[in-house]
Amino acid sequence: MNYIEGIIKNTEFFTTTELAKKLKMNVQVITRKVQGGEIRAYKIGKEWRIPEPAVFEWLEANANSKKSMSRKEKVAPAFSKTESVEKLPTQHSKRKYLLEYILAQFEPGRAYSEDEIDRIIKRHHDDATTVRREFISENMMNLVNSKYHRRTGYRFSE
Repeated sequence: MNYIEGIIKNTEFFTTTELAKKLKMNVQVITRKVQGGEIRAYKIGKEWRIPEPAVFEWLEANANSKKSMSRKEKVAPAFSKTESVEKLPTQHSKRKYLLEYILAQFEPGRAYSEDEIDRIIKRHHDDATTVRREFISENMMNLVNSKYHRRTGYRFSE
């Protein structure tokens, strides 16, 4: 007996119907994933045969693990090709990510004049006044003696 015969003899194979029943999924969904190459399988006659290890590989690859997006990925849809946004998102979390993206352009602890702040903000948004107000209201920046400071203790969202 050679190596491949040993694997085949010791491996359980499922039809698409059997696998769908075991996983409590629709047969068409399993068939589509097999035909698309997402699940490794062999066509024998008119039936697909799926080896048990291939099922585990597919389940591992598609486990319900939350894929985290970077801040830039979350904000990217709001930007046009010119890296500027026409209006701030109304949803607080999206607006906050966008503000944090702009805030990252500022050095912590450094004092900025209103003109310096406006120049940096206008690369990303036309209404610098609103963004400045948002920075203050979200405690991202402090305004002391007409100078803006990025707060050193501000923690960016994950």
